[in-house]
Amino acid sequence: MRVVYMGTPDFAVRPLKKIYEAGHEIVGVYTQPDRQKGRGKKFLPSDVKVAAQELGLNVFQPERLREESVVEELRSLAPDVIVVAAYGQILSEDVLNIPKYGCINIHASLLPKYRGASPIEASIINGDEKTGVTIMYMAKGLDTGDMINKAEIEIGLHNTESLTVELSKLGADLIVKTIKELEDGTAKRIPQNDDESCYAGKLDKAMGEIDWTKSATEIERLVRGLYPWPCAYTTLDGKSIKLVSAEVVDVVDDSVDVGKVCEVTKKYFTIKCGEGALKIKTLQPEGKKPMDCVAFLNGNKVELGM
Repeated sequence: MRVVYMGTPDFAVRPLKKIYEAGHEIVGVYTQPDRQKGRGKKFLPSDVKVAAQELGLNVFQPERLREESVVEELRSLAPDVIVVAAYGQILSEDVLNIPKYGCINIHASLLPKYRGASPIEASIINGDEKTGVTIMYMAKGLDTGDMINKAEIEIGLHNTESLTVELSKLGADLIVKTIKELEDGTAKRIPQNDDESCYAGKLDKAMGEIDWTKSATEIERLVRGLYPWPCAYTTLDGKSIKLVSAEVVDVVDDSVDVGKVCEVTKKYFTIKCGEGALKIKTLQPEGKKPMDCVAFLNGNKVELGM
């Protein structure tokens, strides 16, 4: 099978490698242009570009996939199928019509739930027990195409970083299975029920501001769901801190106000919530790297009611 692969972040690396290992001819890998990252603002390649170059594959990095010259170049590759995984650009109808077997997408949710840009984060923040991966045909709408295959996974205590890895592995296995079914003519087309759909929009930093009047359970899910970006954050003694990991516990001192420190030990401190309390395990002070609570308490004074 002649495959064009489109993806950008680490989530898309494992499926690319699995398709390669399965012996398919990857005739081109499309990924976002190198972007400036970090404090030094150096131009760095995407995770998919690095992986593709290691495999000796041809890499394409158009700023706009819908430009006529880019579409013609893509058409000249004569792909049987285009596989998309978190690419970061919308595919025009001209592109969707190029491959013989269509364009198929690896989407990190159990569609039609959580169409859109942040399905992994949404599944954690909303307290779902399970999530998964859906392989679907791409259509003009946002994640609205017919489904081919699904696989699910328990969320447990995963944060977005670790759950992304597990879903990437799941998607890698499922996409190889799906490509074989396309070749064999056994691939299904299961329409989505739009009445059961919901959207997970793009994340922004403001979503991370903690509302301590909410329950500790809700806030702990927010901490896991927004790690590693944009992170849940609050202020302590007038300074901004990001919370990396936390645990739901009972309130020890109920006399303090909601949003204030209600317990301090040498190893951790807890903050009172609208219901229950949050034991802080790992945090990131402004301008510093993440650290465990013991290290933070060794260098910072934390008191009851702060």
